[in-house]
Amino acid sequence: MTPPLEPLDWSTEGIVHRRERHFAASQRAFVPYRKPLIFQRGHMQHLWDETGRRYVDLLGMNVCVSVGHAHPVVNAAVRDQIEQLQHCTTMFYHPVPAQFAQELVARMPAGHDWVVHFTTSGAEAVDLALVMAQTHTGHIDMLALRNAYHGATIGAQSLTGISGFRHQVPLLGGIHHVMNPDPYRGVFGNEVDAYLAEFDRTVQHSTSGRLAGFIAEPVQGYGGIVECLPGYLKGAVERVRARGGVFISDEVQAGFGRTGDHFWGFEAHGVVPEIVVMAKGIGNGFPLGAVVAQRHVAESLASKYFFNTYGASPMACAAGRAVLQVIEADGLQANARQVGAALRAVLERLKARHEIVGDVRGRGLMLAIELVTDRRTKAAATQETAEIFERTREHGLVVSKSGADRNILRMVPPLCLQMADLPEVEAALEASFAGY
Repeated sequence: MTPPLEPLDWSTEGIVHRRERHFAASQRAFVPYRKPLIFQRGHMQHLWDETGRRYVDLLGMNVCVSVGHAHPVVNAAVRDQIEQLQHCTTMFYHPVPAQFAQELVARMPAGHDWVVHFTTSGAEAVDLALVMAQTHTGHIDMLALRNAYHGATIGAQSLTGISGFRHQVPLLGGIHHVMNPDPYRGVFGNEVDAYLAEFDRTVQHSTSGRLAGFIAEPVQGYGGIVECLPGYLKGAVERVRARGGVFISDEVQAGFGRTGDHFWGFEAHGVVPEIVVMAKGIGNGFPLGAVVAQRHVAESLASKYFFNTYGASPMACAAGRAVLQVIEADGLQANARQVGAALRAVLERLKARHEIVGDVRGRGLMLAIELVTDRRTKAAATQETAEIFERTREHGLVVSKSGADRNILRMVPPLCLQMADLPEVEAALEASFAGY
């Protein structure tokens, strides 16, 4: 007879002790609050800690929970699948991943032949996209944006343009970071042509002149919700293709209707990528990622294996299918647009009342406020942000402290956030900013 598992210890002290004692330093490091925040359960846009206190989740478990915590439709789909077969490696066939691939492809721009490779995370997807671009083109040089975050694996962190995520080890060669077209902090403000001219200079002086590709988040997530300037992506992609490269759109955070106006972030910029990487909200918290690529590009890997042990898991793909169903049935893209606009108005009012708020930006339910000590110099209010961030937790909000200078409060809640939540959010933010 199998002995029972030891009962879970839900005491705060026990949880903290076991984590500190048994987690490696690399997994202990990513802790935002001074005092650990422990969650016991969630429902839709709300979370409860181990003491029973409720929070409005404005982070979506790091943008992973898209349609709501413990959404009954997603949970039922996973439950039904796991009772039949919890895993089926891609060496064998199963209908769930194949049908999910078909349903994902149906969400892509028409007129192109799209195929799917499932992974378990965004970083895995980015690594595969990098290999695919270099193999397809036969070139090595890749361009990425400064301030971008693409993941923590060797390939993904090589493409990342934030030093805090780049380890002190040899990273991949052939990666070149171009100036970020940031209208608030960028050297050229909102001058698209100036950024594109600098793009040309990077290619001319730092590469062989032949490119494997260019990867970009249409809206930079961890970097602080910085959206590419209108016209920039179109101009950059034209330049990359003229040099033999492909465009990889990183939709890990901006995809699945989060921006409200479009299902994919790249759709706002009049470009169609050759490769799209996606994860996080694709599975509503279940481990799932994907590379969706045009067939002629993906076929370049036909002679080699790229194997993810749990890629195309029927359990995770069942969750993914349910996510697509819920986004459509619950009108969550439209909800993101409407509630996001109202939440942005809350943030604009906050800016009007508090001099420390230097910028409000974003679209849909992908928003941020940047804190500065002086609106004229735009000096980052890093320490003040840390204090205000701690207060948001005290007042029942879960947000993200992000950006290269850690002076940005990022808000990427589950897409089911409601208008009825906003008075509570505004009151909590106002209390958190008191004195600033």
